Amino acid sequence: QVQLVESGGGLVQAGGSLRLSCVVSGRTFSRAAMGWFRQAPGKKREFVATVASNDNSTTYADSVKGRFTISRDNAKNTVYLQMNSLKPEDTAVYYCNVVSYYGTYLPVQAWGQGTQVTVSS
Repeated sequence: QVQLVESGGGLVQAGGSLRLSCVVSGRTFSRAAMGWFRQAPGKKREFVATVASNDNSTTYADSVKGRFTISRDNAKNTVYLQMNSLKPEDTAVYYCNVVSYYGTYLPVQAWGQGTQVTVSS
């Protein structure tokens, strides 16, 4: 059974930075494409970024391009999300997941508990 454990969230002022981590257990991490998603209060969960398993290629939502960077460390079974120039609209619970490509990247495992990111203005 795959387990996803996110951490690194917190309260930060606008313009600040945070680095989120997600440790994955229960499957061969190096073969898994990974993604970050977020859900703001009263809104649907949305895609943030993905990183491929083979060539580490990345994709980003337009709203975070140039500010967020997704990366992975296969030796640590961990995927990261470096978030810079944070805005109040980035406030959300952030989740990671294993993703598969079906014309777009979709999450395929049960969600973890997520990590709360709050950006004050």
